[in-house]
Amino acid sequence: MSFEEVLRHYSRLEVKEEIARYCAGRWVALEGPGRGERRFFIRYFRDGRPLTISSPSDVEERLHYYRALRPRTVYASINVYARLEETGDVDEPRNVTYTSPIWDVDASLETWREALEAAEVVVSWLEKHGVERSVFLKWSGRGVHIHVHERAFSPELLARHHPLDLAFAVVEFTLRSVKDELKQVASRAPVGERALKVENKVDAKRVFTAPLSLHRVLDLCCVCFKPNDLRSFNPDWAKPGQLRHDKSWSLFEEGEGDELALEALKAVGGYDGWPGAAKRAEARTVVEAEVPTATAQAPLAKLGRFQVMGLLQAARYYLITGDLEKAKSFGLNRAVFYAWAKRYARDRLVQARRPSGQAGNYEGERRVELLGDEGAYVSKRGWFAIGAEEQTPQDYDRQVARRIDAVVPYEEAWRAALDYLKSFPRAVLLDQQRFYNEAYKPIRDDFLSVVQRSRRAGRQATLDQLFGG
Repeated sequence: MSFEEVLRHYSRLEVKEEIARYCAGRWVALEGPGRGERRFFIRYFRDGRPLTISSPSDVEERLHYYRALRPRTVYASINVYARLEETGDVDEPRNVTYTSPIWDVDASLETWREALEAAEVVVSWLEKHGVERSVFLKWSGRGVHIHVHERAFSPELLARHHPLDLAFAVVEFTLRSVKDELKQVASRAPVGERALKVENKVDAKRVFTAPLSLHRVLDLCCVCFKPNDLRSFNPDWAKPGQLRHDKSWSLFEEGEGDELALEALKAVGGYDGWPGAAKRAEARTVVEAEVPTATAQAPLAKLGRFQVMGLLQAARYYLITGDLEKAKSFGLNRAVFYAWAKRYARDRLVQARRPSGQAGNYEGERRVELLGDEGAYVSKRGWFAIGAEEQTPQDYDRQVARRIDAVVPYEEAWRAALDYLKSFPRAVLLDQQRFYNEAYKPIRDDFLSVVQRSRRAGRQATLDQLFGG
């Protein structure tokens, strides 16, 4: 993106208004590539005053003033100040009126799904502790920032405790509480230069990207969204030409964070960066995947054949019929059937292609439904059944989906199963014996390799889509 395109982006009214609304009262920073290879980071006017943005017109004015350095990204402080008129205003603790609790989920475009999973862990924990209306998230371009609005704390609480103490304690206490869950998420992300990391970055002079600012390198914007959009978010929302940004980030409920803040202060204490503060025995929490050593590697997780069969059969049925709920019933039904056949009728595992009767014919209260040349009984309620026992979608979720989810995110396994089966001709999916021998058997003990391939393909497709590859 050329600098002229950068200026056009910041000339949009929505962009200027959102940046100014967020930056009001905050200490601002501008970053860009400068004239040579060295990047610059500006935080003060030339006369020494802290850099600020108070109105939409300020946005373009600041960018044009420093035009020679080609500024690209706008940041704003974690603190909101009473005044920002002199150099020393940013160093005076009593000048801080509010501080935003912010959790930093550092990731990349390759690990954006895992970043959202980590964010969901934090958001869910906050909701359980009564903090919900004041929560919003920002996709920064290479990760997620989880915010609790700084005014979620009552004036009474702020009169007794410094805002920086409250923000630090809430962030640290939360991370310590969900550390194990976050480690599980981080362990599923690829290990590398941009591996998933969640940490407490609350500091007196910390800045975070302003809403609708451009990323420092990527041609993406920082967009805000609320927790109810966590499951639907996609990095496409951050493309400058098709922004999907939720302006309701500014909503808050005064006092809803008080109870959590008091509990956090009691467990953690206040900000650890005050001048002269004694060093604590317990360091700040940083959560990332643990890389096993060569001498003590943890055993790799593995999916059971029953779950793999159930998943693949469900995906097979869904690809042919498009009925997700019936697919779950069919998947569990076939997993139960094959488990029985393996134990009691090994030599007839895939020879008995259908129960007696033809498709659509009833035997008592059951009828036979065929998927290609493989048939199974269906109960009066429409679910597949073996004997008098139905296999319902809820049974599938309990016996197949949840057990898969304990090893790898179920939605990821489901996508991988669909991608894998799409590589086979339809004739294979409609033939019981060919499906068993050609699709199921080769990967029944190594389905996680299928998930890994699907994950890599998905990341590459996202990158190609975002950057026109």
